[in-house]
Amino acid sequence: MPATTPNESHESRQRVLLVTGLLGAGKTTALKVLEDLGWEVIDNFPIRMLGQLIGNPGELVDGLRPPLAIGFDTRTRGFNPHEVIQRVKSLTERDDLTVTTLYLDCSGRELERRYNETRHRHPLAADMPVASGIAAERELLDPLRRWADMVISTTDMTSNDLQQKIREHFAPISEAGLTLTLSSFGFSRGMPPVADLVFDMRFLDNPHWVEELRPLTGMDAVVGEHIRQDEAFGTAFTQIRDLLLTLLPRYDAQGKAYVHVAFGCTGGRHRSVFMAEQMAAALRDSGFSPTLLHRNLTSRAADLVEGAKAR
Repeated sequence: MPATTPNESHESRQRVLLVTGLLGAGKTTALKVLEDLGWEVIDNFPIRMLGQLIGNPGELVDGLRPPLAIGFDTRTRGFNPHEVIQRVKSLTERDDLTVTTLYLDCSGRELERRYNETRHRHPLAADMPVASGIAAERELLDPLRRWADMVISTTDMTSNDLQQKIREHFAPISEAGLTLTLSSFGFSRGMPPVADLVFDMRFLDNPHWVEELRPLTGMDAVVGEHIRQDEAFGTAFTQIRDLLLTLLPRYDAQGKAYVHVAFGCTGGRHRSVFMAEQMAAALRDSGFSPTLLHRNLTSRAADLVEGAKAR
């Protein structure tokens, strides 16, 4: 079945998004963002009543039918994955609806951590360890995961990461155009989970191994001057800038509302920070208004994090 998303241009159709997945994977967060974006949201809705809920086209709002997001999970009364799939199949055959199924996934280890942190009991665990409940739920939901149009894994996401991901996929197309974010990060501290484009700055000479530069960051002029002196910097900067100036207008023309460009180095304190700052300035000169985020700017400088010193 071809995937459809709410940003597609089906003005005569009502957009219906079914949101499900593992308990603790972020359904509540996703639905709250959708509500903020103007969707009508219903959670824990009995799936057997799905046909009744959207049996007739909804009232028009500004000439359009309001989008509807319906959340459900294994706690929903009468939950049966195969029955859900059959009901969704019948809805996709209607020419007045655009139906999308979103499945929120997460690793078992991360879900265990979240349950232990909140001290909540897994509904399927009973008197067993929480891992047993998660395993049973994953097996039960497997048909839905394989059926879903879109699967988002929240294993390495913060709540803010998930919120951004939902906005990227389900925000209405805005006349304001593209929302651009540039960020810096350290590979040793994990990849950014929601970046559209990632550029690796570890080919540049590392200021960490210069004693007087180590405690500083890419925000300091002396660090920037050190990076500029690397003969590869100028060429790489120009090529990346020109690539972004080619891609960003095309993303905008395709209706993409959010673009996140991330620059990484080993620790996320020097090279990636400087490159992100310089690229943001260059893009502003070209008419863009990027937001800048430095994820690891305040992290502690450590030799073990930076790895072996280049010879």
